[in-house]
Amino acid sequence: MAILLALHTLAVVIWVGGMFFAHMVLRPSAGPLDTAMRLTLWHRVFQRFFPWVWLSVLTILISGYAMVIPGFGGFAAAPGYVNAMMAAGIAMASVFFYIYSGPWQRFRQAVPAEDWGAAEQAIARIRPLVYFNLVLGSITTLVGAGGRFLA
Repeated sequence: MAILLALHTLAVVIWVGGMFFAHMVLRPSAGPLDTAMRLTLWHRVFQRFFPWVWLSVLTILISGYAMVIPGFGGFAAAPGYVNAMMAAGIAMASVFFYIYSGPWQRFRQAVPAEDWGAAEQAIARIRPLVYFNLVLGSITTLVGAGGRFLA
């Protein structure tokens, strides 16, 4: 159980921490760059970050289920904070799947083609979704860290 919790926590740190860095540090720092340079930078960032997100999402979901079933006997017997974390995790994964399969695919094609208008539209769609996941992930992290003490 300890290994599952450690892997679960590490995957959360990678995903939520990466979103925090991207949204709160990299985004404002890249803002002054010219359009082509800024969008090319984001293209490179997402190419490197998204495989880590995939690995994190799989690790979080698998380890979460693997801890709930033997640890609590399933979701029906799990405390409310555990069910809230699972619901939030599924919502976050769904948002990421949408980003990856929709706006990211358009962005990924537009940048190498130097279609800056299409790339701007795609990243404008990605940005608020990442922010949503960052907020939800931060709240979920707080619930995970403190939920057992409030229950």
